[in-house]
Amino acid sequence: MLEVADIFRLHGPQYREQFGARMLPSHLRAMQDIEQCRTAALGGQLYFCQQCQTERYSYHSCKNRHCPKCQNEQANLWLQAQQDLLLPIPYFMVTFTLPAELRAIARSNQKLCYNLLFRASSQALLKLAQDPRFIGARPGMVGVLHTWTRQLLYHPHVHYIVTGGGLTSDGRWLSSRPDFLVPVKALSAIFRAKFRDQLQKSALFAQVDQLAWKKKWVVHSEPVGSGIQAFQYLAPYIFRVAISNNRLRSLHEGQVSFSYKESATDQTKRCTIPAAEFIRRFLQHVLPLRFIKVRYYGLLSPAQRPLLHKVRQLLPARKSAAQAPAPILPAEQLAIANRQSAMRSCPSCRAPLTLLGSIPRGRPP
Repeated sequence: MLEVADIFRLHGPQYREQFGARMLPSHLRAMQDIEQCRTAALGGQLYFCQQCQTERYSYHSCKNRHCPKCQNEQANLWLQAQQDLLLPIPYFMVTFTLPAELRAIARSNQKLCYNLLFRASSQALLKLAQDPRFIGARPGMVGVLHTWTRQLLYHPHVHYIVTGGGLTSDGRWLSSRPDFLVPVKALSAIFRAKFRDQLQKSALFAQVDQLAWKKKWVVHSEPVGSGIQAFQYLAPYIFRVAISNNRLRSLHEGQVSFSYKESATDQTKRCTIPAAEFIRRFLQHVLPLRFIKVRYYGLLSPAQRPLLHKVRQLLPARKSAAQAPAPILPAEQLAIANRQSAMRSCPSCRAPLTLLGSIPRGRPP
């Protein structure tokens, strides 16, 4: 099966030769890690099968968060860790999108603009939710940054899972309507104003097309069911990389073809672009070093977690709240997990494998 690593190994050297002087350290590191992932360069373990007298090599993963092969169990582990946050209430998905006029600036100043995107969107949503005309209380929110479209184009936006209700300052729980959280037109205007006001404090403000402050910014809100359903919906956004290996179709004469599903028609289509363009599109979604892409606000912020116990006492218990989230391994991640499990037994005869020892980094079989 064709992998992103294959494209990087074959066309990466030429790409680095042409653009290396202008590439960010995080981009260079991501390329190197993906190229070396599960190869002799990272070392590993040597196994032996007594029954068929064969040796098996298992190489280490790079563990880079942008590597398509290193995200196999993390979504499920994250889901299990969210058990203490689940409440027996409806939840909503609210999405804030950065307009096209700001995307070039955001791509060149990712850390600043992504932080502003989180700050402006979370403040806007918390402000409107506490309006007595809507919830009239402080909700809980989990936000995750997402930067790509299905064709790998640059499209920064933040998804929030929001509780359908909140806690008032005097300790009462107020629920939202089952199918309505806050008006998105008003939320869009507040979001735009807060982003503009905060960007004005930086030198980047003068570079922005002033039309950006006059147009409507895209904000979308929809109900997503119970807490379990909401967190299962969000988990893939957290650990998904820009493109998985199972979407790659071919690499021929310097052209990369990959499949994607068109959102308007739900039909699967194919996109073919030069390898250098594929690498460029992939790397623009590599996040800055140590950037936190999942953030908690309101009742779900770390400082407010003690209030969740009080909220549970105010809410009627529901059976669904006690259920554990079901595993959500995507097909490719499941295949990786199965391969890792298979290393405990010989793929030829299924006999147990014996660990002979470690393979040093950079040493071939």
